[in-house]
Amino acid sequence: MSLKSKKIIVGISGGIAAYKTAFLIRLLKKADADVRAIMTNNAARFITELTIETLCQHPVAVEMFPERRYVGTHHIDLAAWPDLFVVAPATANFIGKVASGVSDDMLTTVICAAQAPVMIAPSMNSHMYLNKITQANIEKLRAAGYIFIDPNIGEMACETYGPGRLAEPDEILRFIEGYFEKKKLLKNKKVLVTAGPCREPLDPVRFISNRSSGKMGYALAEAAYGAGAEVTLVSGPVDIKPKAPVTVVPVETTAEMYKAVRREFKKADILIMAAAPADFTAKKASAQKIKKDGRKSLKLELQSTIDILKELSKERKKKQKIVGFALETENGLKNAGAKLKNKGLDLIVLNSLEDGVPFESDDNKVTLIDRNGRAESLSAMPKSKLAGVLIEHISRLK
Repeated sequence: MSLKSKKIIVGISGGIAAYKTAFLIRLLKKADADVRAIMTNNAARFITELTIETLCQHPVAVEMFPERRYVGTHHIDLAAWPDLFVVAPATANFIGKVASGVSDDMLTTVICAAQAPVMIAPSMNSHMYLNKITQANIEKLRAAGYIFIDPNIGEMACETYGPGRLAEPDEILRFIEGYFEKKKLLKNKKVLVTAGPCREPLDPVRFISNRSSGKMGYALAEAAYGAGAEVTLVSGPVDIKPKAPVTVVPVETTAEMYKAVRREFKKADILIMAAAPADFTAKKASAQKIKKDGRKSLKLELQSTIDILKELSKERKKKQKIVGFALETENGLKNAGAKLKNKGLDLIVLNSLEDGVPFESDDNKVTLIDRNGRAESLSAMPKSKLAGVLIEHISRLK
């Protein structure tokens, strides 16, 4: 893929893997990207400014206030220039400073003011990488929308072996190319995603719910954002925070979810209904806690909840696409196919407990069924990866 017209700033922090950044810049230039670089003082101890400047064909920014040169708001100008920031190598110190909002050198100051997406390629000793504080900083930055290029497992310069080895320059290049490709899939599209369970109250302290973790829905919201979409996530009660800057609308009951989804659906191009609304709710919830009081049994009168997908299908505009999920314990293909037809969906994703993937797992194994009845089974994979695969399928819906 050509990166022509793409403006990329490469940040280099002080680690031995800084020598690999020269190869990365060379690859980016060969792909026709316009590359500029920012180095920390420690990075300049590992590789010279002259080397990086020669490869970039632009001056390298190191000092916030270099002598005998006017800089003014140079850091703000740099922050506004690129389409993408790539920091490689990114040390534990750099990651910690950015996660804490520290801006005490040119690189961290520009990153703080950055408007473009920031990719971070960690590189450090495996003990440093696996340190709980480092991992917490990485998760904090992921949640804020930073994109991580995971390090490889291998031998370090310190002769230890483990995770923390900087991804190879060609791997980073492919990651960058993939990022720009994915950004086109849902560009200028508004995507509405639902996630998690709903809770139907029985009394002030009890409710009916299900075992949906919300992981798949959140992964889909993040993948849709990564594909260039403007994303709204209507979420039932889960203990997850999105790792991308999407708009989250929290709900609890199925009725609340329907109201929120119906409101947001009017302006959406695509609805991905990955949530697990309750099928039944109490006909009349008790105003007070239901006491045992020596009872040996208790009868609950339930009534069906509104069918969100079926109702929204009646209101859809011609170009809107609707994707549903089906969790089945038996006759999966038959039941999911019937659901797709009855609710007027463009695509349904079948989760079958018959496939052996544990409920609430980080992995998933699904079958896709389109409106023509064609079924495609996918291999088991992490939900984060599966989300990207599903978004690619959804982007091709006609």
